[in-house]
Amino acid sequence: MPVDEHDRVRPREGRTPATAPETDGSVDGIPKPRRKVKAPPRRGVTIRPDLEGKQTLQGSHVGDRYVRVIRQTREEELKRIGPDYLVAGEDASAGRSGLGRTLGRVKRILIGQPLTTASAIHERLTKVKALAVLSSDALSSVAYATEEILRILLLAGVAAMSLSLPIAGAIIALLVIVGVSYRQTIKAYPHGGGSYIVAKDNLGEIPALVAGGSLLVAYILTVSVSISAAVAALVSAVPEMQDHLVAGGLAFILLVTILNLRGIRESGSIFAAPTYLFLAGIATMLAIGFVRNALNGFEVAEPRSNIAAGTGSVTILLILRAFASGCAALTGVEAISDGVPAFKPPEWKNARTTLTVMIAMLAVMFGGITFLAHQYGAAPLSPHGNEYETVVSQIARAVFGGTNAAYYFIQFS
Repeated sequence: MPVDEHDRVRPREGRTPATAPETDGSVDGIPKPRRKVKAPPRRGVTIRPDLEGKQTLQGSHVGDRYVRVIRQTREEELKRIGPDYLVAGEDASAGRSGLGRTLGRVKRILIGQPLTTASAIHERLTKVKALAVLSSDALSSVAYATEEILRILLLAGVAAMSLSLPIAGAIIALLVIVGVSYRQTIKAYPHGGGSYIVAKDNLGEIPALVAGGSLLVAYILTVSVSISAAVAALVSAVPEMQDHLVAGGLAFILLVTILNLRGIRESGSIFAAPTYLFLAGIATMLAIGFVRNALNGFEVAEPRSNIAAGTGSVTILLILRAFASGCAALTGVEAISDGVPAFKPPEWKNARTTLTVMIAMLAVMFGGITFLAHQYGAAPLSPHGNEYETVVSQIARAVFGGTNAAYYFIQFS
């Protein structure tokens, strides 16, 4: 006889409810303890880790029950890798509305597919890619660090610009000290040991916050200074860009932002080409420039600048200020120490090797550019006017003998 819905909720008269207490009478006037019959399972769906639900249903006859398996998601949303192990599919983060799907497609075109946690290990960097990604800030600083030293020394006159060589030597010594310190930090903190973590473990919370805050400011300044240096290099090669400095800088910031959002591994592949082209170009310029200057008996050219040279005396404060400005060459040295987890295993060993290579390359390029600037008479020029040209541009023009293909290669890289 079929059982209607009312009978499922409330048992018929004369039957013992499934949840009713059961008694066995009493013995010697003492009642036995009552025990409850175990209630049947609820009709709700129990979710397993693999998102496969099982629901117990009552059949049309009394005692007739069956189990229905419910798939909670589609295969496009969650892909089953193994027992109780799912990975989000492409449709898991897709928008449900038309506008959401359109924005999702635009996002995938600009910054690529969303990365799952399971694919994080495949996003690790090799030493070659890590040098391009994590060392680009430091290596690119050689394009403007020497010019900052000369700009300060020019306040004391053209003759004071010869002090750029000993100041650069002091900065290189500081660079080696910082590099050795970060090598020790990488080994002591193999999971990433930036200034904040090191200061917190050894000095306390307040010094750690000071270090972390200074790094946040430094990262913002790194973007502004590096992008400005890139625009200045292009203006030196193409003076017509003089009227589009701000627009060019904003366009470069947007481009670098989008490339970084594509993930560590993919951005490393993108940044590797221009970084190594830049390194190859600077190395070639230094080699040719040194050989040509040596053939001329290391002749020192007279520096020329359209900036009115100062007549003040060289003081210790002026030298210290030039030293501080030249320390822009140390920009981004801590990036490898912060990004140890981004390396392929063994992470800390690969990070230390990459840091050593970066310090050596940075010291050679910074020292070489400062030396050639002194020998070829490169001097800072005023950014206001059609005669503006960076120090590196002046060196490249003198070394390669004019605005030829090699010169433009240096400027654009």
